[in-house]
Parts: sequence; C-alpha cells; structure tokens
Amino acid sequence: MYEFDIPNMTCGHCAGTVKKAIEQADPAASSIIDVGTRKAKIETSVSPEAMAAAINDAGYPTTFKSV
Repeated sequence: MYEFDIPNMTCGHCAGTVKKAIEQADPAASSIIDVGTRKAKIETSVSPEAMAAAINDAGYPTTFKSV
C-alpha cells in the first residue's frame, strides 16, 4: 500500500477527482482518500511514481510518502 500527501485536496470534489485519476491509472486499485488529512492510501500494482504522475496530471501535486 502506498501513501501520498495531497496538500491541495480540500473538498469532496477534489477527492473525487483524485479517485478518478487513481482508477484511470489502475482500474483494479483500492484507495482510501481522506480530505481531512489530505492523504490517499492506495493498494495498486502500479508503481508509486506512475500513480503520483496520474494524480499530478489530474491537477493535484502529490508527494509519495511511504509503502
């Protein structure tokens, strides 16, 4: 499981956009998105770099935090 900090994710719409980006990068991914902490935990077979790129491309700069 990967954890990402997403500091610009501030509302439900933001979280929905991030979730859509995750699902487009890996339709089989499982994610927990927390707007309160501005973090996403993602279980995926895609590399953390590729997942970060997908989230960044959706307009939400992210930092890969941990595995």
